[in-house]
This record gives sequence, structure tokens and C-alpha cells, in this order.
Amino acid sequence: MDVSHLDSVEQTALLTEYCRALDNAAARPILGDRWAQESVAAIDYDFTRLAATPSVVPLVALRAKMLDEAIRTFIRDHPDAVVVDLGAGFSAAVHRVDPPAGIDWYSVDLPAVHAVRAGLRPPHPVEHAVAASLTEPGWADAVPADRPAMVFADGLVAFLDEPTVRSLFGSVTAHFGTGVLAFNDYGPVSRANRLLGRLATARTTNSPHTQWNFPGFADPRRPEAWNPALTLLDAASVMQRPEATSFPAGLRLAARLSHRIPAIARKARVLQYRF
Repeated sequence: MDVSHLDSVEQTALLTEYCRALDNAAARPILGDRWAQESVAAIDYDFTRLAATPSVVPLVALRAKMLDEAIRTFIRDHPDAVVVDLGAGFSAAVHRVDPPAGIDWYSVDLPAVHAVRAGLRPPHPVEHAVAASLTEPGWADAVPADRPAMVFADGLVAFLDEPTVRSLFGSVTAHFGTGVLAFNDYGPVSRANRLLGRLATARTTNSPHTQWNFPGFADPRRPEAWNPALTLLDAASVMQRPEATSFPAGLRLAARLSHRIPAIARKARVLQYRF
């Protein structure tokens, strides 16, 4: 499948899918996403150009696993829920979670991404495609507002600037009556760190650093100050999960240190907020 028509923003979906595919091909997968491996095999693209380093791959896989767990918990407690995947890309989260009838799942992304996504795999029986820009008003109009909502973003927030993130979160709480907002973050990321990341991956394509716009935050309660409708529910470090024992050596050391150094633990978190 040809993806040469995708612009640089739309192509960011390729990196996370490739990381999930590499994880699935590992001797001990963390996520075990066979759909990602099938997608990568079907797409005509030189994935070796991407910044899928040995450290990035397990972090992408584990944060997806943690978000899957949060979604399963929510739909177990709310069998009439809607699930909204913000910036769905080529993710097969809906297939991994495999929600039962009664749940409606809305995958939101740009029209060009959805066109490719539709050619990769059939939609799940409960899945609905929403071709829209999350930076434009009205993206949620097609999603029911009167049911409990599990709204999540895997890998999206870092590529938006802070005003856009605040606006997006505001549109979520304005549209949906009640639910949970979950996303992964990287803690505070200074301009110097962003620049160093770009320089370190300058020869790769779609590095996580090349379009990094969000400065992040140390205190997980910061979004509560942006939006009084949000209340912190959980802040879990990817580095402190049992799966960290299977990380590459350097990342495994960082994971051990994260129990003593909070700044390391904050570099890879899955945050959940009740609204």
C-alpha cells in the first residue's frame, strides 16, 4: 500500500505502528500486536528509516498495553460506553481490546490517514471512523455525548503545542457528560532537550523529536488547573511496570533508577483524569 501521499504529520502514524510491529516480532513481546506486523508488511515504505530505536520500541509497546488495560477496565464498569481514540493512526487498539456489543468505538484521525487505515484491515464490528482534524471545532459532533466516554490518546499529545492540548481537553469535557481522559506523556521537556533530541535523530525520519511541540509538565495535576472539569485519577510510570525487566540494558537501568529518581519516572507516564 502506497503512503507517499501522506504529509509529515500524517506519517507520524508510521513510527508507532512500526514500533508495535517490532515488539510483536520480539522473542518476548510486551504488547503482542499481530495487526501492527500485518500493517507494516502491507505498507510500501522503508520503515528502517524511522527512529524506532531499541529503547523506543518497548516504551511504545508498554504504554499501549497500559492504555488497553485502562480501556478494558472502563468498559467493564460501563457496558454502554463510547470509546474515543484521538489520533488513532493505524493503531489496532480496538482489535486488541475487542470490546463487546453495546460499546461504540470512534477512531478519530485525518481523512488521509483514515483512507490508508481502511485498506489495512476491516473495521471492528463496534468501530466507527471519524475523519476529522482534532485541532478544528466539531470533531466530536459524530460521537454520542450522552454516554460514559473513555477518551484516550496514544502518542498524540507530544506533537501538539500547549494551547492546542488545552483546547482539545476542553472540547472533550465540553462534549461528553462523564468519563475518563487518558494519554501518555513524557514529563517536562525543555527546549534544550527538544533540540538535542532533534540533533541526535537528524538522519532518521519521523523521529519523535522532529515535531515535538508540547513542553510537558512535572506535576500530573497541572491539567486540573487548565480545566476544572478534570480530576487526576491515576499517574502510572511505564518505567515502573514489571515488564521493564525485559527492556534493553540501558533502559532497564533507567527503570530501576526511576524508583529513586522521580524525574526518570516522569519521562514515560500514562495519565488518567476523571471528568
